[in-house]
Amino acid sequence: MNQFQNQQKIQNPETQVPQTPQMNERDFINDLLTTEKYMTTSYSQALHEASHQGLYQDILSIFTETQKCQRDLYDLMFKKGWYSVEAADQQKLKQSYQQFQGYTNQFPAGGGVQ
Repeated sequence: MNQFQNQQKIQNPETQVPQTPQMNERDFINDLLTTEKYMTTSYSQALHEASHQGLYQDILSIFTETQKCQRDLYDLMFKKGWYSVEAADQQKLKQSYQQFQGYTNQFPAGGGVQ
C-alpha cells in the first residue's frame, strides 16, 4: 500500500537543506507561506465586512498582492520539492462532477448559470 501511496503524490525532487537547530531556507519559506495564508484569510474576512467602498478597494488591493505572494511562495516550495499534493482519484472526480452536474437543475432559468 505504501508504494501505491507514493504514486499518488505529485512532487518535484526535494532540494536538500542543512538539518541544523537553526532555521534553514525551507523553514523560512514555510513560515512565510503560513503567514501569507493566514493574512489572505484575514483580509478575506475584512472584505466581507467592509462597508466603506474606499476601504473595501484598499483591502482588496492588499488582499490581491498578498494572495500573489502566497502563490509565489507555494510555487517556490513546490518547485524545490518541499510541498507535495495528492493526485486526485479519477473515480472521486467523476462522482463529484456528476453530483454538481445534478445541482444545475436547481438553478433558475432552465439550469444555466448566468
